[in-house]
Amino acid sequence: MSAATTRSRTPDRLCAEAVDLARAAAEEAAAPGVVGEHVGLVSEGDRVVTHFFECKELGYRGWRWAATVARASRAKIVTVDEAVLLPGPDAVLAPEWVPWSERLRPGDMGPGDLLPTDADDRRLEPGCTGEDEPPPNSAVSPDMADLVEAEELEVTDAPPAKLAVAPSRGSIAAVAEELGMRRARVLSRYGLRVAADRWEEAFGSKTPMAQAAPAACVSCGFLVPIGGSLGQAFGVCANEFSPADGRVVSLAYGCGGHSEAAVMPRPPQPAPPVIDETRVDPFPLRPAPDSGSVPEVTDEETAELGHS
Repeated sequence: MSAATTRSRTPDRLCAEAVDLARAAAEEAAAPGVVGEHVGLVSEGDRVVTHFFECKELGYRGWRWAATVARASRAKIVTVDEAVLLPGPDAVLAPEWVPWSERLRPGDMGPGDLLPTDADDRRLEPGCTGEDEPPPNSAVSPDMADLVEAEELEVTDAPPAKLAVAPSRGSIAAVAEELGMRRARVLSRYGLRVAADRWEEAFGSKTPMAQAAPAACVSCGFLVPIGGSLGQAFGVCANEFSPADGRVVSLAYGCGGHSEAAVMPRPPQPAPPVIDETRVDPFPLRPAPDSGSVPEVTDEETAELGHS
């Protein structure tokens, strides 16, 4: 039978009247002067009542001191069960604890920090090594053990041991190594999708920079292609003046540093001279009457006046 069915709805009269006893128990458990007014009671069961008192301690807004009292069957003496500090309906509580692996954000890691990857990480899936043995670059593979032994013998001036042999051409291990799959774990479809979403949000077609760009990165000469399935939608920017230099960008991203958008403006050309040959500009031989200067008359001008 659950506690809800055994709890009495009506508080026991003697336990409900034991407010002073409950206050004394709360004051004994709390610091002096932090137990406030009586704010209510609740029935916890047969002849069991919890009294609540206001908490005046700084930093505990909305919390209440709770003192539980009870009495035995057919007894008239009320005794104290416990006194604790409990949060009320509007109490200020600390946020729910989150494991460090979920609190970690990009950029939090520093030099020397280690981030172990869980065995069941959704971003990874087993790679294809072509055999059940560990891959050659694994620390537990026999080839690596032989390599370590060879290095030790070389230090001691002993004849070097046989190094690791590359997989035979055409084998599954050789094909997996050529495709970059000969690793203990590779990116899963989920890992590829979350990486693509993250890169698209940072340097995608919906960013303000891409909206104002003259062209997309897919036609830019500074775009360095990448391999794999992500190469169909992303590349690496190699323009030192671009805000995405050295970053993985979407092919639909763009900026003002597009290789084909930088057109040098033409130098200004002066206007051609205007030559008017339809009219004659008169040049008077004598100055105006109000001028005090007398121009000098040449022999040619005197001869011209004589003929006239």
